[in-house]
Amino acid sequence: MAIPDVKETSNHTVNKVVIGAEKGEGGTRSHTITIGGAATLPFLDGDGDIGNRPYIAVDVLDSPPTDWPELLLEPWKDVADDPGVWAKKAVDECGADLICICLDGIHPDKGDRDADHAVQAVTKVKEAVGVPLIVWRSGDDAKDNEVLPKVSAALKGEKILFGSVVEDNYKRLTGICMADGHSLVGQAPLDINIAKQVNILVSEMGFPLDRMVMFQTTGALGYGIEYAYSIQERERIAALQGDKMMSMPVIGLVGYESWRAKETKVPESDMPAWGSQKERAVMWEAMTALALVHSGCDILRMRHPEAVAMVKKSIERLLS
Repeated sequence: MAIPDVKETSNHTVNKVVIGAEKGEGGTRSHTITIGGAATLPFLDGDGDIGNRPYIAVDVLDSPPTDWPELLLEPWKDVADDPGVWAKKAVDECGADLICICLDGIHPDKGDRDADHAVQAVTKVKEAVGVPLIVWRSGDDAKDNEVLPKVSAALKGEKILFGSVVEDNYKRLTGICMADGHSLVGQAPLDINIAKQVNILVSEMGFPLDRMVMFQTTGALGYGIEYAYSIQERERIAALQGDKMMSMPVIGLVGYESWRAKETKVPESDMPAWGSQKERAVMWEAMTALALVHSGCDILRMRHPEAVAMVKKSIERLLS
């Protein structure tokens, strides 16, 4: 019995967003990265153009992390006090496609460092590597609104991706990204309606849709990954049905969420039935990443080098 050739095609696509700028465009990046562009669900190339490949951004903190498990800090402990050297190691040894500079150190509860510290950190990374950059805020609205304009100005011309704006705090960062030519991440909880509302609010300020990326709170494996998967799949379907406010590429915070799970932090001595802590923890991050890739994630923010290697290899196999 012949199997019918069933296809679901779409006349709509996910927006393409270009991150980074080369010298001829006013930046200093060695190359740019384009995300989005899919006209089908992930990896269903029989139904249409799957768009640009998923990319991996490795997290680099502006100051040494104080709350990372020892197992996660181990690969980075020799570079954790210098974000530039850290970024170079992530690119040279892990093959990071992008570097995400996390400005945790400016948060009032994590050092309360000033704008000069943040500018110095992003400048070190910019000068150390040629890959496109992402900058991620601390999460404290008042401090972010004070510091991020200076960070944005320091990176003007680089066309970085700035994360993130939320429904209650979007005007200031949207304005500076518009002025300095950067792209922007719209953040929402696991609620497709709020995600759409954030995109609408940002676009109503005149921010171009082809410089917007979506981020919905990412669950880790065993901690809400099914909700994250469902939301991102619904967003992709909405985009393919022509909803312009749901047509942005998606970024996921894989490493941050995965290394909060008890399965990555509990040592083998406490839970011998769980097996090797390192093997278990690295696999937890890798499996979280692959679930989100299949849901339609275009950029994965990751942390452990071995998890990055696993996911890069899996993506290559999916694409081939």
